[in-house]
Amino acid sequence: MNKKTTILWSVLITISALVLPSMMLAQDKGVDLRGSWMGSIKVQGTELRLVMQVSANETDSMIVTFDSPDQGAKGIPTSKVILRKDSIFVTSKKIGGNFTGKINADHSSIAGLWKQGGMSFPLILNRQEKSVILNRPQEPKPPFPYRSEDVSFTNASGGFDLAGTLTLPDQPGRYPAAIMISGSGPQNRDEELAGHKPFMVLADYLTRRGMAVLRYDDRGVGRSGGSFNNATTTDFATDAEAALNFLKRRKDIDTTRIGFIGHSEGGIVAPIVASHRPDLAFMILMAAPVLPGEQILIMQSELISKAEGIDEKTIKTNEKLSRNIYAVLKKTNDNEKAGQKIRALFIAADKKTASDTAYHRMTEEQISAQVETLTSPWFRSFLILDPEEFLSQVKCPLLAVNGSLDLQVPSRENLQAIEKAMIFGGNANYMVEELPGLNHLFQTAVTGSPTEYAKIEETISPALLEIIGGWLKTNILDQ
Repeated sequence: MNKKTTILWSVLITISALVLPSMMLAQDKGVDLRGSWMGSIKVQGTELRLVMQVSANETDSMIVTFDSPDQGAKGIPTSKVILRKDSIFVTSKKIGGNFTGKINADHSSIAGLWKQGGMSFPLILNRQEKSVILNRPQEPKPPFPYRSEDVSFTNASGGFDLAGTLTLPDQPGRYPAAIMISGSGPQNRDEELAGHKPFMVLADYLTRRGMAVLRYDDRGVGRSGGSFNNATTTDFATDAEAALNFLKRRKDIDTTRIGFIGHSEGGIVAPIVASHRPDLAFMILMAAPVLPGEQILIMQSELISKAEGIDEKTIKTNEKLSRNIYAVLKKTNDNEKAGQKIRALFIAADKKTASDTAYHRMTEEQISAQVETLTSPWFRSFLILDPEEFLSQVKCPLLAVNGSLDLQVPSRENLQAIEKAMIFGGNANYMVEELPGLNHLFQTAVTGSPTEYAKIEETISPALLEIIGGWLKTNILDQ
């Protein structure tokens, strides 16, 4: 049977990291399910653990949330819970899934079906004695041999404050500093995703070696003000510049040695600021997408699909659909009209495959969610953004690194584009490096597929840390 999926819609559970208040509903008080319940579903050859967390509020009503440990997601809210004698039905509108199960006699397991995206998966949930804990051996633990401050600074153009953490060496002095800029999607100051905290690990590594490091919550995330939903990449650049201005006013920072470390989309944000801020001392680009947005999206979809075992014919069909959607977005500025045309494209694609039993049609909710994403200010902006025009204006020392197994930002093509921009702009002080066997998060990987991120215990490869540390020592710390 062929493995098929529509473009931009993964048949994996694909859970947002945002945690919303869970909903409690009806229950049968004769059955006590409080605690953790865990089982696994198999999706396209990949086994994903699913954990149902059951608790009670002050009125003894059930509160149910889900965790997906292998995707690094916790606290997924439910919208409906019904418990009747030996049966339970749970729905989560947030991820478009539901579970129906039968509870065994001693209340130790629940056997049933998980349904999502038009598919059903057998799922047996077993009561757990202990909560599932992901092993993250690199995550720093106190006590730390450096100072850590909770800080806030103002984005004057946006009219809101951003919050973050500034780590500094323990001894008094004026230190060179790195500002960390996260990738796409709402990220907290640790760039926490898939159960990993890469910015915490990298900040710890650099601060132990004599650098100050500022990492901050994206606008609208954590303790930061502002709104994330309608912001574009150029808006995020004003946040990074506000962080730069903040450090410029600190007496414990060497203001001549402040630079950016940008990961993924953060690797676009950094050059946007640097193109008009010649006072930036250095720049490190980690898996920066430098090719035009549309080209990146097409390549990303193809590579991830191949890693997930999707057949070539379906990949080509999805690419054609994507290009048609992108053409609509570039030609139609009105979101309502663009949405109608995109919806029609999805429906037409579904009709063409109606006779194929291996194909899972998109639900109306999924189509609506896709239309909303595709017509968002960020997506429209990213689609036509060409980072090379900013990168060619960067004059400070630059290090660019990519993993050879990066399926989200293909290494060879983007590193070549960075080198081209450096040569075109006349910047001779640069270094580009491809790191073998590393994925988009710079973990040591097998395939590079995003489905591996949470399953890998390593947060950041020591090889990457050594390259960044060595380059900074030569170009910044020893200067």
